Amino acid sequence: MIGTLLAQMRYRLGTMWRKPRLDLPLLGALLLLMGIGLGTLFSASDLDPDFVLAQGLRFVLGLVLMLMISRIPPSVLRNWTPWLYAASLVLLVIVVMHGEGRGANRWLDLRFVRFQPSELLKLTMPMMIAWYLNGRPLPPGWVTLGIAGALIVLPAALIAKQPDLGTALLVAASGAFGIFLSGLAWWRIGLLLGAFAVAIPIGWPFLHDYQKNRVLTLLDPEADPLGNGWHIIQSKIAVGSGGVWGKGWHHGTQSRLEFLPEHTTDFIFSVFAEEWGLVGVLLLLALYVFIIARCLWIATNARDTYSRLLAGSISMALFVYVMVNGGMITGILPVVGVPLPLVSYGGTSAVSLLAGFGVLMSIHAHRRTLATR
Repeated sequence: MIGTLLAQMRYRLGTMWRKPRLDLPLLGALLLLMGIGLGTLFSASDLDPDFVLAQGLRFVLGLVLMLMISRIPPSVLRNWTPWLYAASLVLLVIVVMHGEGRGANRWLDLRFVRFQPSELLKLTMPMMIAWYLNGRPLPPGWVTLGIAGALIVLPAALIAKQPDLGTALLVAASGAFGIFLSGLAWWRIGLLLGAFAVAIPIGWPFLHDYQKNRVLTLLDPEADPLGNGWHIIQSKIAVGSGGVWGKGWHHGTQSRLEFLPEHTTDFIFSVFAEEWGLVGVLLLLALYVFIIARCLWIATNARDTYSRLLAGSISMALFVYVMVNGGMITGILPVVGVPLPLVSYGGTSAVSLLAGFGVLMSIHAHRRTLATR
C-alpha cells in the first residue's frame, strides 16, 4: 500500500516537472522587460557592472522561483494561502520590532539575505482575499466585506507603521481588487469610496510631517525647489528634456550629473524617458499594456473562483504600480517610493513580482482542470 502511494507520488511529481508550465507570450514579454530594465540600470548607474550583475542574479532567482511556482496546481496554492498570509504577518511584526532602514524600519537583515517583507504582501494579500471569497456566495454581503476588510487593514496598518504609507496603500489596493472583481454592486462600491473620502481629512493629522510635505509639494513643488520639491522638479526636467526621440542611451544629463535623486530605483523611469524620449516611453508602456492584457486574459480563462480573483487582482495591481510610478515621476502623484516593475533596481520587489507571474502561469497551465470550489 505504502509502496503504491510512493510510486504514484513519484509519477505525479515527474509528470508535473516534465510538462511545460510557462505561458510563452507572457514569458517573452517579461524577458524583454527585464532586458530593458538591465540596460536602463546600466546607464543610470553610470556603467557600473556591479548593479547589473546584482540585479541580474535577482532576476535569475525570480525566474527560477517563477518556474517552480508555475508547476504547482492552483488548488495546492489555495491550501497554502492562509499559512503564507500568516507568515507574512509574522514577518511584518518582526519588522516593527527589529527592522532597519534609512529613516524607516522596512528591512529584515538575516545575515545571508536582506529583504523587505512588505513586498511579499503584494502577493499574499490578493491570495488571501481570493481564498476567503472562494466558495462563499458572491457578490459578497456586508459581513463578508467586513471580514475581508479586516484581512486587508491588518497588514496595511503594520506596513504604514514602518512607516511606508505608499506600500501600505498598494497592498490594500491589491486586496481591494479581489473584492471588486467578486461582483460587488456599484452602490456598495460608491458607499465604500465615499467612506474612504471622508476618512482622508480625518487621517490627515495622523500623517508624519514628511508625508504631509509630499502631498503639499505635489500641489506646489516650486515653493521649496531646493528641498521638498527637488525630486519632482528634477524628474520633470529629465522627462521633458528627452523630447520626442530622446538623447540616446547613456547621454542623459540629469542622472549622470547627479541632479536626479534615486535614479536607479524610484526615478529610473525618468532616466529612461530622458534617454529614449516620448517614443521610447510609449513603446515601454505598450509592453506593460501587453503584459497586463495577457494577465487579464489568463484571469478570464481561469476555471475556479480562487484562480479568477487572484489572477485578476495581480493583473490590476501591476497596472496600478506602473501608473503610480509614472504619475510620480511626472508630478501628477505624490512621491511615494513605488519602483517601476522589473526596471527599477531592487531585489525583493523583482523576486516577488516574478513569483506572482509564476502564480499566473500556474493558473494558465491548469485552466483545463476544473478545480473544486
